[in-house]
Amino acid sequence: MFYNSSKILFTTIMIIGTLITVTSNSWLGAWMGLEINLLSFIPLLSDNNNLMSTEASLKYFLTQALASTVLLFSSILLMLANNLNNEINESFTSMIIMSALLLKSGAAPFHFWFPNMMEGLTWMNALMLMTWQKIAPLMLISYLNIKNLLLISVILSVIIGAIGGLNQTSLRKLMAFSSINHLGWMLSSLMISESIWLIYFIFYSFLSFMLTFMFNIFKLFHLNQLFSWFVNSKILKFSLFMNFLSLGGLPPFLGFLPKWLVIQQLTMCNQYFLLTLMMMSTLITLFFYLRICYSAFMLNYFENNWIMEMNMNSNNTNLYLIMTFFSIFGLFLISLFFFML
Repeated sequence: MFYNSSKILFTTIMIIGTLITVTSNSWLGAWMGLEINLLSFIPLLSDNNNLMSTEASLKYFLTQALASTVLLFSSILLMLANNLNNEINESFTSMIIMSALLLKSGAAPFHFWFPNMMEGLTWMNALMLMTWQKIAPLMLISYLNIKNLLLISVILSVIIGAIGGLNQTSLRKLMAFSSINHLGWMLSSLMISESIWLIYFIFYSFLSFMLTFMFNIFKLFHLNQLFSWFVNSKILKFSLFMNFLSLGGLPPFLGFLPKWLVIQQLTMCNQYFLLTLMMMSTLITLFFYLRICYSAFMLNYFENNWIMEMNMNSNNTNLYLIMTFFSIFGLFLISLFFFML
């Protein structure tokens, strides 16, 4: 009972910390919100039964504390630069602030802590790290919007997110590199419009939730578990891998819609070079998702079938299948809705 009540308390404080950052009108207030968010998220990460989670929470604390220190000092320097009307110092400190925020969000080239930390987390904590913990840094990045640094981060994020996931057998690391790739797309949407970023973020959060929901229920952490688990339930197996392809952005699934919007806006802004790199990186991510799906669908894994037990209740199954329906046919339904309007 105490564990659950403390979890609710820290989750509430974490949400409040993010809201303080988003609604703040000064860098000092934003820093305070980020610190509240950090200090409430660390107790949620730590688990007495798992040493890897303790290691992950320590890694998270060290990287976030470094980023917070840089953010605090650079925001003080920015205020001093504004008072002295020094434009050179102002642009330089703005770049340092953005670097600290990119480190907080886990975007390349400041991504090194992210996959290793994901490896030590439970699926629910990993989901929070991939979705909710991105909101505050990305909102602050949108206030700065330094094009050159943002462009470098976008290019590196999409390339590293694509190449890093190629040889992974751990599902958590696979989701981590997928998150870095999607973060590149989100940063590129921030260059254009905050509303497009919000749409992309909502769709990405929904698709990530569906996959982590299944992984958490069946305690799946490696690819070989995926192949051998759903031998008796073909519908669940099919829906799981369709959600993988939807997260990768394969048309005509729902995950293609936010990418479609970003592609359209980048084309209108004549960002053809950036768009080509992003689309090529997405093709690489789709390659390893399709490789996983091909192996799962085409090969039989009956050798260790005796280990597996399907312990998913009917409510969870129905909820997951409903969400999968929207994931597979969502793009068609949205297109039909706008056509009827």
